[in-house]
Amino acid sequence: MSIDACAALVARGDPDRYLAVMAAPVAARARLFPLYAFNLEVARAPWVTAEPLIAEMRLQWWRDVVANASSGAARAHEVAGPLHGVIREAGLPAEVLDRLVAARRWDVATEPFPDQAALDRYLDDTAGGLMWLACLAAGSRGGETAARDIGWASGLAAFLRAAPDLAARGRVPLVDDADTALRALAETGLARLARGRAGMHALGPGQVATLAAWQAGAALRRVAADPGRVAAGRLGTSEFERRGRLLWAGLRGRV
Repeated sequence: MSIDACAALVARGDPDRYLAVMAAPVAARARLFPLYAFNLEVARAPWVTAEPLIAEMRLQWWRDVVANASSGAARAHEVAGPLHGVIREAGLPAEVLDRLVAARRWDVATEPFPDQAALDRYLDDTAGGLMWLACLAAGSRGGETAARDIGWASGLAAFLRAAPDLAARGRVPLVDDADTALRALAETGLARLARGRAGMHALGPGQVATLAAWQAGAALRRVAADPGRVAAGRLGTSEFERRGRLLWAGLRGRV
C-alpha cells in the first residue's frame, strides 16, 4: 500500500489526526500516515464484529504483524508493509507497539475498568504510546515522558468525547462519572498536558507529532468547567474554532 493510500485511510477514519499530519512538514508525513493507519486498524478491530473471539483474533493478527517487522516478512495487508518500513527506518520499539494493540482488548470485553489505575494504563498504552511512537517516527531521540504526558491528555479528551457512544454500545467507560470525579480527571489531564508542553524541548524535531493533540486542552477545559458536557456529548467545537486552533498549533510546529 502506498503512503497516499495510507493517508486516504486516515482521512476517512481519523479526520482530525489527518489534519494534524497535513499541518506537519512533508518529510514527517511519510512516516506518520502508516503509523496512524495502523492505529486506526487496531482501534476499530474490536468493533467490526460482534464475536469476541474473532475480535481477539484480529488483535492477535496485528500483534503478529509487529512481531514480524524485524524480519521484513510483511503480512499481505495494505497497511502492514508501509508500517514495517516505518518501524525499521525509525527504530520504533516493538514492545510499545505491542502494548498499544494488547490494550485494545478492553474494547472487546464488556467489563468496566476495575479502578482508575486501569483506565490510566489503558490511556498510556494507547494514546500515550502512540504519541511517543509518532514523535520517534518524526525524529525524536528523547523526551518520552513529555510525549506520553501529551498523548495521555489527548487520549483522555478523546475518551471523554467517546463516552456516550461507548455507553450506548454496552460499555461502562468511566470508573466514576460523578461531576466531582470528572472535574478532577479533566484537571489531571490538563496538568499532564502542561507538564508535557514544559518538557517538549526534549522531543527535538519530533515535536511536530504533538500537533495530533491540538484539541485536547479545549476539550478538557470544557469538562473541568462543566462535567455534564460529557454525558450530553457536548465536547465538540465549531469548525471555525477547530481550524483556528490547528492553524495556531501548526504555525508553532507543536501543540
